[in-house]
Amino acid sequence: MESSLSFSPETQARFGSPSKNRLKWAIIILFWTFFGLLSGSQLYFGVRMEGLHLPFWRVFGVNLLGWWPWILFTPIVLTLARRFPIERGTWWRVLPIHLFACLVIWVVHFAFFTYVGMVWSPFGPPRTPRSFWDMFIGRAMSEFHLDLLIYAATLGVSYAVSYYFRFREREFRAAQLEAQLVQAQLQTLKMQLQPHFLFNTLNGIAGLVRDSRNKAAVDMLVGLSDLLRYTLENAGKQEVPLKEELEFLELYLDIQQMRFSDRLKVEMHVSPETLDALVPNLILQPLVENAIRHGISRRMAAGTISIRAERDDGLLSITINDDGPGLKRDDGSKAVDGVGLSNTRARLTQLYGEQQKFTLADRPGGGVEATLVIPFIRST
Repeated sequence: MESSLSFSPETQARFGSPSKNRLKWAIIILFWTFFGLLSGSQLYFGVRMEGLHLPFWRVFGVNLLGWWPWILFTPIVLTLARRFPIERGTWWRVLPIHLFACLVIWVVHFAFFTYVGMVWSPFGPPRTPRSFWDMFIGRAMSEFHLDLLIYAATLGVSYAVSYYFRFREREFRAAQLEAQLVQAQLQTLKMQLQPHFLFNTLNGIAGLVRDSRNKAAVDMLVGLSDLLRYTLENAGKQEVPLKEELEFLELYLDIQQMRFSDRLKVEMHVSPETLDALVPNLILQPLVENAIRHGISRRMAAGTISIRAERDDGLLSITINDDGPGLKRDDGSKAVDGVGLSNTRARLTQLYGEQQKFTLADRPGGGVEATLVIPFIRST
């Protein structure tokens, strides 16, 4: 049965690299060296306080070497912790394994500790010679609890680190899923917008054919093919430089000017520093289409659409004006958002959250002004 503390291949790739293993070994070596130095210095200064003048290097060295075996024991305990996790429902099966492993480590550790003590004799030759077994039993019985506590603490640290990495992995996967969801929602909005735009354009071509303006209809079809080619080339992009968005908009306006002839005038006031700024792909076309449909097409005389883009500190501001009759319909009711404007609001919210602003309001001098404000981010 696979351990519930094991990581996915992605997590192992991120946290199991050679550099991570070297760092792990460095931490283990430094920790037990520090622990041995601390234990040795404490013992030395303790016997000095008792009036015993013993060789520093012997007292200090024996304790340092005595704790160094844990440099090898620690990876073993970490491996056992990963292979046999103590969890609810299975603890009674794996606990004996850890107790047995702790017993083996205890025997090996204190056998080594006893041997080093006999060779170096930090407290001098004993008054009464003692056998290795007697010294081993004496040390092991008096300090057994230390190895037990160290083993348990190592297990605890192992589980804490494992659960931390699992938590980070869940966060990482949740962020990935959220990003994928946002991308899917944005793609859905674009897929809704493109058929809407295509239908309106084809409807305009049909109107030209009904009016026997065949050359204009053919030119409009050619322009439509250019628009579709551009749309396909940028299908996978959520954001494009403003310069590319304006190129697409000019293709669209060329088609509309074929339809409205001299009734449509377009003015562009674009600051050069804004051309490299990123904007949502196909964000301006529905705004201009809205201005043409509810502004220019409702006028008998010629109308003007003005497009302005400028930078305001860390923001990009784009305004689209028309000089039509305003937001109210011919029957006096207030116009509601269609597919294009609804998609525009939804896409801006998905991409920028609270950092964006989109307003649509009547102009004091007549007509409608659409204002789009987003963070100013240069394309790379």
